[in-house]
Amino acid sequence: MDNLEQKYNHLKEILEGYGSVLVAFSGGVDSTFLLKAAVDALQKNVLGVTLAGELYSPGETEEAAELARLIGSEHIIIANGTYDNPTFINNPPDRCYYCKKNGYGKILKVACERGCKVVVDGNNSDDINDYRPGMRAGIELGVRSPLKDTALSKEEIRALSRKLGLPTADKTANPCLATRFPYGTPITTQSLRQVGAAEIFLRKLGISQVRVRHHGNLARIEVPDTYLRFVVEHAAEVESKLRELGYTYVALDLLGYRTGSMNETLNI
Repeated sequence: MDNLEQKYNHLKEILEGYGSVLVAFSGGVDSTFLLKAAVDALQKNVLGVTLAGELYSPGETEEAAELARLIGSEHIIIANGTYDNPTFINNPPDRCYYCKKNGYGKILKVACERGCKVVVDGNNSDDINDYRPGMRAGIELGVRSPLKDTALSKEEIRALSRKLGLPTADKTANPCLATRFPYGTPITTQSLRQVGAAEIFLRKLGISQVRVRHHGNLARIEVPDTYLRFVVEHAAEVESKLRELGYTYVALDLLGYRTGSMNETLNI
């Protein structure tokens, strides 16, 4: 038995020990793998819950529902409503804490109503070293992170997902759309829709990984280095579409795509 298989068996043992679980399910690499492990360990004593709203890229909720169906888990969708919170709208550096506290609060209420003994999320061992204020909210509210407890890294989760035949094994990261806004820039429903539509357009052009960073009337596009020339070649089309969506200026970030680029202004 290799190390990955041992870790997966350990993960299932942890989940089995919970008796029944509610999985905070976004449909990303980590939560999909966790939902699969939970179903393998607990069969029908699993509920996947997905938060829906303007914070998430168009189509994500539907994709999560289809993934839950493929895995064989019961699944429900509930409204997030975080963007009604004045503190969140003002977009402080610990914005994610307020968002997660609101979201986990709604999820915990569902867990209580449905008799799920434990709520689990998809935080993994790599997340410990990242700036993730939302993790504090989960800890405060008693949400468990069994992937982290099993010391599973993102790459290990991807490798195990391939072994399990999960379609998310090579899925690119796609955090909520609030991460596209510089800290201190107010987040509105209109601007979230604007960013979401811009990214959908760029993906339909053929760019698999993209971020549209929202700087007021300027859109700063981040793509992997291999797509920089592609965007330049399609500059007129890109500029026209993003102007149509409400941007006055469209810029291409020459450093390319990188996760958490909005954190580059923080002293962390």
